[in-house]
Parts: sequence; C-alpha cells; structure tokens
Amino acid sequence: MSEAAVLQAIARLVPEGAHVLDLGCGDGALLDLLQRERRCTGYGIEIADADVLACLARGIDVLQLNLHQGLAAFGDQSFDAVLQIDTLQNLRNAEVMLRETVRVGRIGIVAFPNFAHWPNRLSVLRGRMPVTRRLPYQWYDTPNIRVGTFKDFQALARKNSIRILDAFGLQEGRQVRLLPNACAATAVFKLQKQ
Repeated sequence: MSEAAVLQAIARLVPEGAHVLDLGCGDGALLDLLQRERRCTGYGIEIADADVLACLARGIDVLQLNLHQGLAAFGDQSFDAVLQIDTLQNLRNAEVMLRETVRVGRIGIVAFPNFAHWPNRLSVLRGRMPVTRRLPYQWYDTPNIRVGTFKDFQALARKNSIRILDAFGLQEGRQVRLLPNACAATAVFKLQKQ
C-alpha cells in the first residue's frame, strides 16, 4: 500500500477542523495533509532530529519530546484527536500511552502493522520471522519493540476501558472490514475513553 493511501485513510477519520496531536509524527506528512485538506491545526511530537527538521521545513509545529516520558504536559481532552500512527509498537510504555491518547484527545486514532496478516502467519509457519513491505526489517534490526495483532489490540482496549468507535484493516490501499485480522497488513482503530 502506498504511504499516500494510508495517510488518506487515516485523514478521513479525523474530524474536519480538528485540533490534532500526532504522536511520533515522523516527517510531518500526515499533519501537513490534515492542515491542507481538512483544515486541521495542531502539533506533532517527534524525537528524531532529522524528522523534526523535516516537520519544520513543511511548516508543521513540532515538539521534540520523548514519548517514553508520557503526556503529563497536556491536559485532559485538550485535543480533538490524538494520533498514534506506527508509533505504538515502538514504545516501551505502549499501554500507558494508549490510555494517555484517549485522555488527552476526545478521540484517538491508532494504526500499526498487523502481525496476524496471513503472509506473516505463513512466514512463521515456515520457521522465519516475516519480512514484508509493512514489516520491512529483519528480526535483529527492527525498530519495533513488540508486534501485535488486530485481535490483541481489541483485547487491550477492553482491558483499559477504551471504546472502539471504528476498526478496520488497510491492505493495498483499501479498507478491509471482513476478517481484518487475517486479511490486512495494517490495523486501524478509532477510540474514545469510556
């Protein structure tokens, strides 16, 4: 799936004109799209120097913060939407940051590589960790601290009293709503605190 298709699918979940906090915003491409096409405002949080500079070059307001320290600087419901796109699997404090996402935002949007996608399952059955377009690293050099599945995330949301407003997979530029745990490389959830 092209990055542009992923960004468009995520952007459609964000209310028009929303005040957004993008956790682990990378080079700011999603915030740039949200500002241009959905009239959103907001900030990105990023730790990598090169990505912070890329955000600034795009005109994106970015804070250089370490997400492992949490979001204590932000009040409850201070943003319309808090995004964690390909961030959760890289955090040591993933469960805490999930709760923080729905505390700080009226809604949270989370997307991550779905390890239960059928090609990944097949690779593991063959005795090897998967290397795919969505999981492009070898097991020994991946930035992912953990892997998760669509169903794992549903269980985590229930455990933390987080309401799932919408959930689907993304595969080859299209939404997958039928059997997303097996049929989609990316899991996407729109969340709210109960």
